Amino acid sequence: MAIRPRKWLERKTREQALRQWTALAKGVEALGPARLRHLRDEALDLRGSLDRFLIEADRHAARSRAALDALHLPGGTDWRWRPGFMAGRISPRGLAAPENGGQLGEGAAVWHDCPERALILEQVTTTGATDLSPFGLRLEVFGYAGSFLSLSIDLPASALQGLTRSHILRLETGVLAERAIRVYARLNIGHGPNIDEITLQLHSFEPGLYSRQVTEFDLAYTQMNERRLEKIWLDLIFEAPRMNAVEIRELFFSRHLRAEF
Repeated sequence: MAIRPRKWLERKTREQALRQWTALAKGVEALGPARLRHLRDEALDLRGSLDRFLIEADRHAARSRAALDALHLPGGTDWRWRPGFMAGRISPRGLAAPENGGQLGEGAAVWHDCPERALILEQVTTTGATDLSPFGLRLEVFGYAGSFLSLSIDLPASALQGLTRSHILRLETGVLAERAIRVYARLNIGHGPNIDEITLQLHSFEPGLYSRQVTEFDLAYTQMNERRLEKIWLDLIFEAPRMNAVEIRELFFSRHLRAEF
């Protein structure tokens, strides 16, 4: 690869500036009052420029991700959505030893029956070159003594608007697991007093291998009453999760009408 002298010099200049500010931070106690005031003003100006750069860079990245999301969606897609905890920072960013039903962010909850609550759920920043979602979730499980573990995600009311049994709900996932594990996706649709469910197994995840896949829920196989739709949510069910760590780097929902013949 050819080296571009100007870009190389710019990068070296930034690296030198970083080293200088790092050294100044370590030696701040030795600075005189006048020099300290001057350097503090410089640092504030620099921080303002860096903050503006980060804001604009995040906006550009979000626009790029949105464009890429649209590229691979089926024709006729009339709704798309990514959970808030995948799209932006949440507070608090994690749950340690959560209670059954403990919530992380808005619309996400962990369900389990482990008496020791031996697990941690936290939001992480994604760094992969192919990651479209800026954030993900990491579920870390220790000596798990429970019989079930699941993560539920509430879909927004917009998912129900115009929803029919002619629709296919599409789920794109990206998962990385430390150990082999089976994960199931269960779609739940509440209509009146009834709840329809569709459960599909995601691909078995091999240790250390990042897996992206698409799962489609065909609503023709439900008996949902289109006029009484009230709630829709997804459960991710983890089978035998003991001593494992699972990172969910993508959860992207969309829907389109089934092709009619």
